[in-house]
Amino acid sequence: MASLRGIQQPELSKKLFKMIKSENHAIGAYESASRERISIASQLSDWGEATGDDSISDISDKLGVLLSELGEQEDVFAQNLEDYRGILKQIRNTESSVQPSRDHKAKISDEIAKLKYKEPQSTKIVQLEQELVRAEAQNLVAEAQLTNITRQKLKEAYDLHFAATIERAEKQIMLARHGRRLLNLLDDTPVVPGDAHPAFEHAHQARQVLNDAEEDLREWTPNLEPIPSSAADMGVDLMPSQAGTVATSVSGQEEEPMSLAGGSTTGRLEASEPRDVSGSSTVAQPEATSSYQL
Repeated sequence: MASLRGIQQPELSKKLFKMIKSENHAIGAYESASRERISIASQLSDWGEATGDDSISDISDKLGVLLSELGEQEDVFAQNLEDYRGILKQIRNTESSVQPSRDHKAKISDEIAKLKYKEPQSTKIVQLEQELVRAEAQNLVAEAQLTNITRQKLKEAYDLHFAATIERAEKQIMLARHGRRLLNLLDDTPVVPGDAHPAFEHAHQARQVLNDAEEDLREWTPNLEPIPSSAADMGVDLMPSQAGTVATSVSGQEEEPMSLAGGSTTGRLEASEPRDVSGSSTVAQPEATSSYQL
């Protein structure tokens, strides 16, 4: 059915439809990587315990905790990408709603051209020309709405995408640094046959590393250069707003329902596919929340 939906997409929205679908595959890969990383972390802990070496057992167990959290970060990143993908759908759905306006204008122009060739004296030509003027006016509004929503939502979507990328990177760096601290607690001095390494004396320090990692994740806050947006100047009709009109900015303020020529764009971000091309499209503001525990 997914392939059929792709075929039925209006020409105007086909490219973005394909891109959004590709993003869905990429998100699935991150989710798969998260599951695999968590599984590997558990396997590392099990292996360390099976060695019978107290030092390796303790360190590998705590490394497994950190690696598992790295896997969790992949899942959080995937969730944020899903929100970004949802914002792109708003552009796609708007493109879908504008296509009928373009098609209607083109159809009338074709009919006029045919009549002028076959029946140049037909009185219907004047009627069609008047209808064409109205169609062009309607299309002009629709095209302006499309360019307005496209610019706003493109900034909003990739603001979210890059912020999520930075969050993932900074938190993974934190976890990796704490992992290196754990490695420094493992004595790898060679021993001769018959000798044994001293008993592991850094259990408390190893536990403190995990506590520090948990605290760092809990206290992490984004430090991002703001992306200016003029989205507040756009009204509910996707045109420049009058004073006092509520609109959405890239920073994530609330947004009033919006109307397109030929359909409403009010809806939920989670809508996975566009509805009827002449009908409504999806507009909503994403909210991504996550918690971290070690």
